[in-house]
Amino acid sequence: MRGGVAGRAELTLALVTLVWGSSFTLIKQALDDVSVLLFLALRFALAGAVLLVLYRRELALDWAAQRRGVRGGLVCGALLTGAYLLQTYGQQYTTPARSGFLTALNVVFVPALLAAFTGRLPRWTEALGVGLALAGTALMTLSVPGQAWGHWNVGDLLTIGCALLFAVHVLAVGHFVRHEGVFAALSGVQVAVVAVLCGAAAGMGLEPVVFRSTAWVWTGVVVTGLLCTALAFTVMAWAQQHTTPTRVALIFALEPVSAWLTSYGVLGERLGLAAAGGAVLILAGVGIVEWKPASRRPPLGEER
Repeated sequence: MRGGVAGRAELTLALVTLVWGSSFTLIKQALDDVSVLLFLALRFALAGAVLLVLYRRELALDWAAQRRGVRGGLVCGALLTGAYLLQTYGQQYTTPARSGFLTALNVVFVPALLAAFTGRLPRWTEALGVGLALAGTALMTLSVPGQAWGHWNVGDLLTIGCALLFAVHVLAVGHFVRHEGVFAALSGVQVAVVAVLCGAAAGMGLEPVVFRSTAWVWTGVVVTGLLCTALAFTVMAWAQQHTTPTRVALIFALEPVSAWLTSYGVLGERLGLAAAGGAVLILAGVGIVEWKPASRRPPLGEER
């Protein structure tokens, strides 16, 4: 980490990322006592209320600009809803460490989607990173202890789908924030959309509503709502003024490491040798994709 304001910004991002990673174990424990849709509705309702209060001045002072943010928030909120549903349902069937590493694939999906939608082919470093990450994914998902090669856990597949939607979300946010002054509405509205959609789905009976008032449930709602969602958006808004998206993405690669370490410390989860090798390959792929030479084309989000 660097010194000065940039160093403090990156250190703060690293702390947020460690909180994100540790939440995988917390969420898995909470889901024993609460249904997925209700948990997500509670988490994002709390975060949305905090963000809308936090940004009330910006919304009142520059409503014309914020209207663009509202439109972006609706789109990004729908994408986030899908991503978090896939991730949270996936955590019911896979382990916290595997969920953390597989979610990190969203970083390497971004250049692939850019190539598909814009025709811009990835550089060799991006192609190598995608290849390493995919190889790592195969090792993690095809080498389940006690099971034969070729086994795909449904939770793994759901989490890979989650990573793909998170990648689309990154591109959508990059598109909408090209307009000045839309961050407040974009952040608050997309979080509120997730709360509304998940709450509506729970109310329509798309899954049996389960709620047992336990310490795991309330800790999960408060920690993920305040720290992993509301605080994370605020920190990202401040920190990205002082560092580049490339360094931010590299710092976010700490998330699966935190998920693995927390799962090991709390649940005693151990990865087999092949799965651990897959985890290393995923991190290597993420690092190669995001560590782009400053002298070349600027990374996604810096082309303004």
